[in-house]
Amino acid sequence: MTGTGRRAELAASLERVRERIARACLAAGRPPDAVTLTAVTKTYPASDVLLLAGLGVTDVGENRDQEASGKVEAVRGGGVGLRWHFVGRVQRNKARSVVAYADVVESVDSVRLAEALGRAAADREVPLEVLIQLSLDGDPARGGVTGDDLWRVSDAVVSSPGLRLGGLMAVAPLGEDPGQAFARLAVIAGEMASRHPGSTTVSAGMSGDLEAAILHGATHVRIGTSLLGMRNSLR
Repeated sequence: MTGTGRRAELAASLERVRERIARACLAAGRPPDAVTLTAVTKTYPASDVLLLAGLGVTDVGENRDQEASGKVEAVRGGGVGLRWHFVGRVQRNKARSVVAYADVVESVDSVRLAEALGRAAADREVPLEVLIQLSLDGDPARGGVTGDDLWRVSDAVVSSPGLRLGGLMAVAPLGEDPGQAFARLAVIAGEMASRHPGSTTVSAGMSGDLEAAILHGATHVRIGTSLLGMRNSLR
């Protein structure tokens, strides 16, 4: 596909996603600008990221360090500044690499990872924003914290000068009504904001469930397929 054709395709997809977000915000009684779209561009080339930036996308999510580091370098080499979110699971030995390019790490789910990121971010001019991944189903294979571990991790984040606690991230459980899951998330997000004022980010909702997430207070939605298409279509 030519660059012009791909731009038109992305523009049409972006318009549809923005319309969904606007309708969901209207239904929830929230202003449309209350929700930030994070374009999840894993497996897609830097050229797509540059096209999205030209269409007004400001936040981009990646989940694999090896892919993300090169892509960020290529995009920045094109003179484009974006806010980069790392949304995948972070191995502690990759903390320094991720901290070198990420503005936000959304998937912190242990004290040890928080400490590793804090050490890696110690010399940053701007603290690394951290979201704690909350497990809504208790499945360790999908990542996330449960119970009082949330507060142990949050205390570890706020005690690190190199980090700033932004709030929470969560993924809807498989096979459950996402609305019910995100309602639970909303309660815990309220507790987080009370315990750590200013930590009000809630990253929740993807292509299939963004409406439910917005209804229950998501401030960021992570959109891949609905924006960029099925991944195997470009491989």
